[in-house]
Amino acid sequence: MTTTLIKRRGLMLVLSSPSGAGKSTISRAMLDRHPDLTMSVSATTRPMRPGEVDGEHYHFIDQPRFDDMVVGREFLEHATVFENSYGTPRQPVMDALNAGQDVLFDVDWQGTQQIRANALEDLVSIFILPPSLDELERRLRTRAQDPEDVVQRRMAKATSEMSHWAEYDYTIVNDEISTSVSKVDAILASERLKRARQVGLTDFVRDLGVGQ
Repeated sequence: MTTTLIKRRGLMLVLSSPSGAGKSTISRAMLDRHPDLTMSVSATTRPMRPGEVDGEHYHFIDQPRFDDMVVGREFLEHATVFENSYGTPRQPVMDALNAGQDVLFDVDWQGTQQIRANALEDLVSIFILPPSLDELERRLRTRAQDPEDVVQRRMAKATSEMSHWAEYDYTIVNDEISTSVSKVDAILASERLKRARQVGLTDFVRDLGVGQ
């Protein structure tokens, strides 16, 4: 049986969560499952660290170039964190979407809001919640083995970040990783089938002899 391929516009899949809620684990699983899903590569002004590759981990640029890109509206979203600037270059993402490739983003709620303002029709946003604050704290302690003051700062920030859950299209409570990945899979499959994203559907239906 032959599968009919209808030209589709890609989408921007944004996953956000507080630290320790499982976003990175879910992202890696999605990239492993979907060869046509690619991770967005941000630009940054911070120095390159040992083992990092320019263009793979980040696009490493200087501050004047970054500032010029901001003025030229070349970022979908950008922010300054600890005196270093970070941003998502617009053109590579648009090229991927036009080619029918989906792009995965790992950004916070502020970045998501900027993307929404710049490219609403292409955005699918998911917020990942922990099953409880106790479980989130347990994961943070197990994962990082940070000092007590660092854990408490992360918990305080998590509470602030989670207050923005309602600004997202979907919300998933990450109680068990495999179940959460399956839910993100279902969301991705559904969003890929939206009529507006199937840009080749009109011609396909016309070829079937069906009127508008």
